[in-house]
Amino acid sequence: MKSIVILISGRGSNMEAIVRAGIPGARIAAVISNRPGAEGLAFAAARDIATEVVDHTAYPDRERFDAALAEAIDRHTPDLVVLAGFMRVLTADFVRHYAGRLINIHPSLLPAFGGLHTHRRALEAGVRVHGATVHYVTPELDCGPIVVQAVVPVLPDDTEAELAARVLAEEHRIYPQAVRWIIAGRVRLDGARAEVLAAPEPNGFVNPALEPA
Repeated sequence: MKSIVILISGRGSNMEAIVRAGIPGARIAAVISNRPGAEGLAFAAARDIATEVVDHTAYPDRERFDAALAEAIDRHTPDLVVLAGFMRVLTADFVRHYAGRLINIHPSLLPAFGGLHTHRRALEAGVRVHGATVHYVTPELDCGPIVVQAVVPVLPDDTEAELAARVLAEEHRIYPQAVRWIIAGRVRLDGARAEVLAAPEPNGFVNPALEPA
């Protein structure tokens, strides 16, 4: 049984989606927040998932916060660390410590609109499609290997809130799927690329023509 640790800062709706979906062959070992009042902690605790707070305001700098956070995470010996609305920029040393087992979801079709305010920027740019990206985390922000993306249309009369809601619905769909693929060993990292391997057929053979499921 593999171990997953999820990091949140608020409600953690993507954490909720992953927990509700279930991940065969894995357990959610802990949900950790950098904010004591994060709503998602109550959701996790109600489902008998261990919770912990590593309050970033208690540390004088980012390096010492990241060291404390890593110590809390490592107590659960995670095979995968999932950022689910974790609103902290992580240091390069922290990211390297979890290289190949740290993933994030970003509300845009990377490499477009990395960083903040993605929906507003998409509307201002006049793009016709927008979406979400699950990717491995690397020291360079929002630039890691892409596991899966979901595309939504940008409608002529969209508001920022309407577009955000449409993207969030897709996030809740693709993030659990990406976690399942990784836990099942179906994602292979090759430098700057992540390849999703085809699912095995019932007879145990893999048909490369099949779309990943």
